[in-house]
Amino acid sequence: MSGPATSADEVRIRLKHHDWEIEVTCLESKVKEVMENVLSSIDNASHVDFILNSHIAELKKEIDFIKSKINSEYVNQNIKSTDVTHRTVHKTGATCRSLLEELLYEGYFETEKLLGDVHEELSRRGYNYDRTAVSHSLTDMVRESILTRVGSLRNYRYIQKRPASEIASPL
Repeated sequence: MSGPATSADEVRIRLKHHDWEIEVTCLESKVKEVMENVLSSIDNASHVDFILNSHIAELKKEIDFIKSKINSEYVNQNIKSTDVTHRTVHKTGATCRSLLEELLYEGYFETEKLLGDVHEELSRRGYNYDRTAVSHSLTDMVRESILTRVGSLRNYRYIQKRPASEIASPL
């Protein structure tokens, strides 16, 4: 005669695995089946945790890489601004060429400039060089591949060839 299951047929099992704590109560005849299901679920959850932890680790690496890029750009900007202050030329003995290089390192030639614009900027800063001297210095910088010249004769525009940070400073 087979009657309802009694508490004598029931089994209670406690499992602890890492952060998991499980208590299972089942019939003695079902222990194997229930435990296989429980352990399979723990393995799947552990696998998902492993995948998530891997993704988190990759994201942390990417964040650190981005932070380092931001920090290096910040440092480069500070160095650039510090370099500009160190490159400040005293008005006595400043050559036309050294003043043009100062403009270059300040980013003045990031956009195209006409000879008249450059001459005017030097005058605004208190340096009154002949336009011919400015033109010769700009031409020298073009020959040295520091600047490039676009346009036609008597209407040339000057622009830096590459970022000023890549050009070795003579100062």
